[in-house]
Amino acid sequence: MTHRRKSRQRLAIAATGIAALVAGSFAISQANAAPAQEKTDGIQVLSSEQAGTLATTLTDELGTAAAGTYYDAESEKLVVNVVDDSAVEAVEAAGAEAKIVDHTMAELNDVKAAVDEFAVPGTAWSVDPVSNSVKVTVDSTVTGDELAQVENGVADLAGMATLETVEGEFAPFIEGGDAIYASGARCSLGFNVTVAGVPAFLTAGHCGNISASWSDSSGGGEIGTVTESVFPGSDYALVEYTADVDHPSSVDLYDGTFQEITGAGDAVVGQDVTRSGSTTGVHGGEVTGVDVSVQYPEGTVDGTIQTTVCAEPGDSGGALFAGGTALGLTSGGSGDCSFGGTTFFQPVTDALAAVGATLP
Repeated sequence: MTHRRKSRQRLAIAATGIAALVAGSFAISQANAAPAQEKTDGIQVLSSEQAGTLATTLTDELGTAAAGTYYDAESEKLVVNVVDDSAVEAVEAAGAEAKIVDHTMAELNDVKAAVDEFAVPGTAWSVDPVSNSVKVTVDSTVTGDELAQVENGVADLAGMATLETVEGEFAPFIEGGDAIYASGARCSLGFNVTVAGVPAFLTAGHCGNISASWSDSSGGGEIGTVTESVFPGSDYALVEYTADVDHPSSVDLYDGTFQEITGAGDAVVGQDVTRSGSTTGVHGGEVTGVDVSVQYPEGTVDGTIQTTVCAEPGDSGGALFAGGTALGLTSGGSGDCSFGGTTFFQPVTDALAAVGATLP
């Protein structure tokens, strides 16, 4: 499949009230990162990509001693929260900055779980490593008794949670990078993958739920069929190719060039990221949360990546990446690319593991 045809037409989509963003079909691999530079205090100067890799490694090694990580873009360093003084040396030896905090990740996860009890549609919540607390966000549809319910719930968490409001409505986006089409809907391919030797691609689950058959042109012949689709809970779908089409390991940058994708990775708070989608093309922003639960009108999706990247209906399923590293599939959010907004992404690593896929 050669998803190098640029369809910029915006289509109205009727699919159970979901406005979805789905972007290009692109495979991924780990980008070659330049060696980190070392500051005089021993802390490494890192790109956001390098910080994401180091964050995953340190979190695994430190176990319960770690209480979250984030990337400080201004000073280009990775900050690792720790609750045990003995972990400081290990963090600093790896070239990151250690920050002693009050609350363990287990305590914060308990607080996050408590939010499940009072969250309403239009609410997102996650552990915020910068403040060492749980961040609860409501969109502008949460008003009256529902808003009071959330406010009271946050207040009951004894200072371990904060509340903020954003404009717009949290909802899935349907349409997409290099576009894919079903009857009455447009989405975007995320990344090309292989399952048991069979070529396939990942996209959003709320797109996969709409139709079993997808094409690379409006009204065109089938190029793939859905073999697995999950939404809500998560938001991913696997579509196996049924036609002999090109499936490059790259992301359309909508300027005649493409970003080669060489691997998949986990996002880190503070990381600079880029999204490609068939409605709005390419836009960048910053990761503001990981392992975020967001309650759409259709149900809650857990484990998402929250960002400041804008998106609009039709970008659903599209690729979120940092350099050559694939990070996520566009799920939903609020706002648009004229005024900005909040967008959530299904982590690619989770989707790959769930469907048993690898990058080509």
